[in-house]
Amino acid sequence: MKFSQSDANALMEITSRPELMFVRGSGSWLEDNNGKRYLDFIQGWAVNCLGHCPEPVVKALNQQGATLINPSPAFYNKPSIELAQRLTGASCFDRIFFANSGAEANEGAIKLARKWGQLNRKGAYKIITFDHSFHGRTLATMSASGKPGWGTIFAPQVDGFPKADLNDLDSVRALIDDQTVAVMLEPVQGEGGVIPATAEFLRELRRLTQERGLLLIVDEVQTGMGRSGKLFAYQHAGIEPDIMTLGKGIGAGVPLAALCAREAVSCFKHGDQGGTYNGNPLMTAVGVAVFDALTAPGFMESVNARAEQLSRGLNELSAKWGMKGERGQGLLRALVMDRDDGTAIVDAARDAAPEGMLLNSPRPNLLRFMPALNVTADEVAQMLQRLDAVIAKLRG
Repeated sequence: MKFSQSDANALMEITSRPELMFVRGSGSWLEDNNGKRYLDFIQGWAVNCLGHCPEPVVKALNQQGATLINPSPAFYNKPSIELAQRLTGASCFDRIFFANSGAEANEGAIKLARKWGQLNRKGAYKIITFDHSFHGRTLATMSASGKPGWGTIFAPQVDGFPKADLNDLDSVRALIDDQTVAVMLEPVQGEGGVIPATAEFLRELRRLTQERGLLLIVDEVQTGMGRSGKLFAYQHAGIEPDIMTLGKGIGAGVPLAALCAREAVSCFKHGDQGGTYNGNPLMTAVGVAVFDALTAPGFMESVNARAEQLSRGLNELSAKWGMKGERGQGLLRALVMDRDDGTAIVDAARDAAPEGMLLNSPRPNLLRFMPALNVTADEVAQMLQRLDAVIAKLRG
């Protein structure tokens, strides 16, 4: 199968893509149109939590696709109820709204918080977010994000998202006023450079929001569903947020997300929230299969073992090459380099022969690692060895 750039021009140009086309995948490996294989440590930006084409997902799609795909969200369906029960049973939340993307779930969280503010805080609407955060690509979630330069791309921004500094409680406290309704954060800022919120900060933030009568929203689109080493990252701090959003790993590759809320906050009236495909049985049947795989005996223990192996290996590479260490949580990790050669490393790893490797550099001096949660010890070792070889080749 040949790749044709002229054929690809039918797609809207939104990002720079290499001239290759992936045609199949299995586990931690992808294969392109030329038959070349790639060890994938991006996994769709932490989406494919069980790797490419995992058997539970394929089975759920085939079985549900032959039974019932989309009866309309105006009616109940069994898989959505089953998945909602699993999520509420494993968390501190009582109600679930299913969506199609993390951005849509975060948009729903913003709407829910503002609705709650209308009912309980005299119309308060401001949601404190954080510099370097990333919450999505809708107008509201871009405005909520603290990504540099995003404030003017589609100006004017949606009002009401003052920015604090992660792990600095005083910066949050200084922004609270009569119009504040909530604080929203990622437990680990992924796009921002894999920067974790400390457990102490999360606990202090929960105390502050409770003292001031504010909601606490955790955006776990990237950290949720086992990525952090626990099912949900907020559990590391031993807190109970009011609202949580999920995406990416909840569907392991299919478009599924969730807005989770405690009963006291679930104040949408009929018609306030909806969506044509939301909670359809095809997607939520996959969600059930994914949830059951992640919560199977021994699965999370394996995630944490691989996380420890990856962290140790990245620290060894850092020491060898005079870099600045690694950071992260679970299988969301970053190597902080001593120079801005992230893009060069990504390109060289992808173009290596006879097999390539897929890495991500969200910052020029940073590599981010988001392997499948069921990545093997041998695959982690292979990635580390190949990365070392790429760095050696580039740095001579």
